[in-house]
Amino acid sequence: MSLDSLRPHAQSILKPLVRGMSRMAITPDALSVISLVFAISAGMLYAVSGGSTTLVLAAAALVLLNGVADAMDGELARSSGTAGKRGDFLDHVIDRYADVSIICGIFFGAYVDWRIGVAAVVGTLLTSYLGVQAQAVGVGRYYGGILGRADRLVIIMLASILYFLYPQDIYGFSFLGWSIVLIAIASNLTAIQRFVHIWRALS
Repeated sequence: MSLDSLRPHAQSILKPLVRGMSRMAITPDALSVISLVFAISAGMLYAVSGGSTTLVLAAAALVLLNGVADAMDGELARSSGTAGKRGDFLDHVIDRYADVSIICGIFFGAYVDWRIGVAAVVGTLLTSYLGVQAQAVGVGRYYGGILGRADRLVIIMLASILYFLYPQDIYGFSFLGWSIVLIAIASNLTAIQRFVHIWRALS
């Protein structure tokens, strides 16, 4: 089951933070942009880390902040009564740039072969595209499958922590490299799952 299904529970936990954001007059769109800054910064740290376990752990902290900010922007929009199509559109665009920044940062940092990294990027983008394309063809948004965005972020964070504790390679890759291998495989399988679901719904 994808962790994206737990988003409502996460949002209820984050409500106190959302109220604090409202009091500071931070807009949902601004929070979305902040989440992108965290993601790009994480990707840059992975790319320049050069095997430094400390920098990898710092990058993981930024990935966590990206995930938290991403979970909060929609809730902030709903609680402030500013939810709308423009904000939803911006959020999806920013999430895709964030995903690509983090994954590219890891394979630019030579933690995995670039071809595997490209496969992970393709699977990630196709998975997200099919999730919203389902709505465009009248099926309704569909976020099913084995690997959603929340799952990817958790995998990368856990792999970064494990890399910090044990940076040596295991069968050719470090924990961080294997996380991209896993994402490459699972995200493309998820894209296939979503395609099949939408195709059947249209028939």
